[in-house]
Amino acid sequence: MRNHWHLFKLPAPGQGARETQKGLTLVELMVALAISTVVALAAVAALSIARQGFNANDASSQLRDSARFVTDLLQRLGVQTGFRDLTYVATPRETNTNGIAVTPIPNVYGLNNASRVSTDAWDGGTTRTANTLGDGSDILVLRFQPASTSLNASSTDASMIDCTGTPLATVPLNRDDRSTSILHVGADVDGEPALLCSVANAGTTTFTVTPLVRGVENFQVLYGVDGIGANNTTVTATSTPTTADSVPDRYLRADQITVTGNQTATYFNWSRVRALRVGMVVRGAPNQAPDRSTTLTYYPLGLGKDSNSGTLGSAMSNTNSNDRNTVYSPTPDGRMRKAFTFTIHLRNAQDL
Repeated sequence: MRNHWHLFKLPAPGQGARETQKGLTLVELMVALAISTVVALAAVAALSIARQGFNANDASSQLRDSARFVTDLLQRLGVQTGFRDLTYVATPRETNTNGIAVTPIPNVYGLNNASRVSTDAWDGGTTRTANTLGDGSDILVLRFQPASTSLNASSTDASMIDCTGTPLATVPLNRDDRSTSILHVGADVDGEPALLCSVANAGTTTFTVTPLVRGVENFQVLYGVDGIGANNTTVTATSTPTTADSVPDRYLRADQITVTGNQTATYFNWSRVRALRVGMVVRGAPNQAPDRSTTLTYYPLGLGKDSNSGTLGSAMSNTNSNDRNTVYSPTPDGRMRKAFTFTIHLRNAQDL
């Protein structure tokens, strides 16, 4: 048999078999560590940016939800404003010797640049000072009767609600017994500005205050009036023909409708309100705004040109001290803010 051992070459003397390489050199480790660090930093930065974007979108969505809630609530309250129970709707109000209807407390009322506490009367408030909570915000008062199940019934049909969303259960005993819902800006339990609801049911004068929406720091209201001008003092009889057509022809501030020292003219003017123009600025939680250093300007009543100067500003109202913060520039504080504006057309007659 042929020997094939000669085909295998033995290593030369002093030469061992090459050992297999194990591990990395220090240079390779440092390069790998540097690359890993860069990748990790990039991932953290991307995650941080994504998280900021998520927080901003979430905050923006929450602000829109808050505004949608207020809009829906005020739209429903506006539809109810001036509603009279079946017991009283068919009988006219008595008139005095001049043929002018005895003027009741108006169904819609407001105070410009004012705040209130639970002990205030329905038409009461304190003038706000500059740089305070809710600076420049207004008070809106809406009044209406609940609907009875039938003529002279002792129970309501629970279709009417107050500003807390609670159905009205008290049947009015007198013609002018109405539920009163007051919307105003105040402090929540932790000091955060909020839109508050003060409620007094028909026949009572005690107000219950409930926070509705947190973060509302600017609440503005203008009133669309029909057939009167600012500070009108002329009160006409109900039988006197007028140019009024139940469509608002101008929007006025509350202090342009109320006539100091003349309650008859004041109540008559408020009875000419046909629409509400509501604007507000809602803020979110701290450190949610993408831009936390730039001073931004908000127009809660809309953006347009001033009719006198022609300069860009509030579309619906004066920008002077009589209607402070209709042009609103808060100090940057890391909070996201949004301005919302909407109009409510009142359905029921307010002058009967």
